[in-house]
Amino acid sequence: MMKSVYLSAAFLLAMQTAGVAQPIDSYTARLSSGDHFNSNGQRLDSAAAIIRQDRANYYVYGNRDREDRADSFFSDKDNRARLESMLNRGRFSSGARSAIVNGTPLIHVDIYEDYIEVEVESD
Repeated sequence: MMKSVYLSAAFLLAMQTAGVAQPIDSYTARLSSGDHFNSNGQRLDSAAAIIRQDRANYYVYGNRDREDRADSFFSDKDNRARLESMLNRGRFSSGARSAIVNGTPLIHVDIYEDYIEVEVESD
């Protein structure tokens, strides 16, 4: 029994020291056509801007798609302002940028301390 407790503790310590980051939050969202335009009606042309608009639509304007889910991180205006720079340090799954800019995919977003990872769940 004690051996398994020690092994578990050692494993957790190894994961932390190996730099295995855990998301601080995550959510899914449908990036509908309304998320492709800013509040002035201008078409958005980057995946980061579209994702940021989705979060503004969700939290500020109450324009939510049926598949949109809440997150605690981007409910804060200052954190939404950081979204694009966090995406620049993060990762998009293969083909995700194009799917976001040219379509209305369902995405999954993992939020880490300083970056974001985005993958398309379905088109």
